[in-house]
Order: sequence, then C-alpha cells, then structure tokens
Amino acid sequence: MLDAEFFRRWMSAMAAAVDREAGRLTELDSAIGDADHGSNLQRGFAAVTAALEKEPPGTPGAVLALAGRQLISTVGGASGPLYGTLLRRTGKALGDEGEVTPAQLAEALRAGVDAVAQLGGAKAGDKTMLDALIPAAGALGESLSFGAARAAADEGALATVPLQARKGRASYLGERSIGHQDPGATSSALLISTLADTADTADTGDTADAGEAGA
Repeated sequence: MLDAEFFRRWMSAMAAAVDREAGRLTELDSAIGDADHGSNLQRGFAAVTAALEKEPPGTPGAVLALAGRQLISTVGGASGPLYGTLLRRTGKALGDEGEVTPAQLAEALRAGVDAVAQLGGAKAGDKTMLDALIPAAGALGESLSFGAARAAADEGALATVPLQARKGRASYLGERSIGHQDPGATSSALLISTLADTADTADTGDTADAGEAGA
C-alpha cells in the first residue's frame, strides 16, 4: 500500500532529480523550445517541496493535488498547467483514501494523462510529454510494475527523437524539430523514474524492517 509519505518522498525525489538534470533539460529545450524547461521545473518543484514540508497533506490524493497547484502557480509557459493538471487530476482520482494500491495509482495516473491530452490537444506521436506518459501509464496498468512503467517512459522519450513536433512551441519549427529529443517527454520520463526509485526504496525499507523484526 502507498501512503501520503510515499507520495511526499516521490515529489522530493523529483525535485532532486530536476535539480540534477536541469542543465540537460534546458539544453534539449534550447534546440526546439524556449530554453527554460529545466529552470522552470526547478522553480516549480522547489515550491512543491517547500509547500509539502510546511503543511504535509495526510492523503496521497492531497499530496498530488497540492503539488499540482504549486506547479500551476509557479511554473511559466506550458509546463506549469500541463504538469499541474497531471498531478491534480491524478490526485483527484485517488480520492480521500489514506492508502492506495499500485492498481489504484495506475488508474488515477491514466486519468491524469487523459486530462493532459485534453488540455493540450495532443496525442501519442505528437512529440510531447504524452509520448512518455501514455506508455508509462499503460505499462503500470498492465503489469503493476513501477520498473516497467519507467522502462516504457524512457523508451517513449527516446522515441521522440525522429518525430516531427505537431503540438507546442516545437511545432513551429516543422521538420527542423526532427532529430531532437522532446524536453517534455524527457522530464516526464524523469517523473516516472523517480516514482520507480521511490517504490524501490520503499521495498528495500520493508525488507530491512522485516529482517530486523525477525532478528
């Protein structure tokens, strides 16, 4: 079962990962965007971390809803509304339960991804964050494996390289967008990767606790 602490650690892990990868995200964005994706996400997830530390929500859904609100209010460009919508809608779908299962998270994440698609008017293959999120949500729903979701997201992000962008700022470049990995898909893969890392850490902790209890 996944509790509010799990989701707070996920958001903290994402903030740390964005700090590490900000330069790379901005470099990718400089080729086909506004060269601010990394710095925008840094600012947004720093605000998320601060908000969660100040007044920690008590349920998984509330953690993601708060994170989404912070991203919408602090991140400029398209990233804020899109990431904010993803997390808020996922949180709303989780409801008010104190703990959720991976299956519930998979279903909620799919609802969040659908909301992003509706907001941005994009679909798979348009060279956007959805190219990582759609396969990740699908893999998690089918296998209930966070590792499988991470692999699917990474593969989806890499698969944007030969695509021509059809939505967002990169679409203005037409064929010149071909040959570049989409920054939104890359940061979305990072979000799924940190989810898998958080689950791995939780599993390790559970194993250690069980070992100590039996010692």
